[in-house]
Amino acid sequence: MTVTVKHVALGVAASILALGVAAGVYVHAQDQNTNEPHRPFMGRGMGPGGRGGPGGPMGMLPRLGRQIGLTDAQRDQIKTIADSHKEDWKNLADRARAAHGALLDAVTADTLDEALIRQRSAEVATVDADMAVARARAHAEVFQILTAEQKTKLQSLRTEMKGRGARQ
Repeated sequence: MTVTVKHVALGVAASILALGVAAGVYVHAQDQNTNEPHRPFMGRGMGPGGRGGPGGPMGMLPRLGRQIGLTDAQRDQIKTIADSHKEDWKNLADRARAAHGALLDAVTADTLDEALIRQRSAEVATVDADMAVARARAHAEVFQILTAEQKTKLQSLRTEMKGRGARQ
């Protein structure tokens, strides 16, 4: 196995391991939490590709809520939207973990099977696409409850963040 393949395999393995540890710590921390409940959408969840990401499936909206001036009623509506998709997102995250695990197994197998690696990669891509569609559906639902001013502010913040990312 070449050094590059080993690095890719180790990177994927580390990502999957980190995801599992992070999910376990998050679930355990929720079970043990004696503080008041967190505000809607302020936790972390599954982001693209089943990986932990800021705000989970809802993207950056939880972190931007204050900046765009979400009302308590809007926060409650967003929480309701998130709760309505929770089971779907969990199923997608489970599928993503399984697909990434199968790809890792194919990449790190004793014998190289390019066809199997391509098949497993396609399965990962399918799950990632399904997750993107699920995020887009939730985004569309949330976007409907925002005022025109909040939509404009949100777009401005997104553009600003993209600009920061391009400079790094």
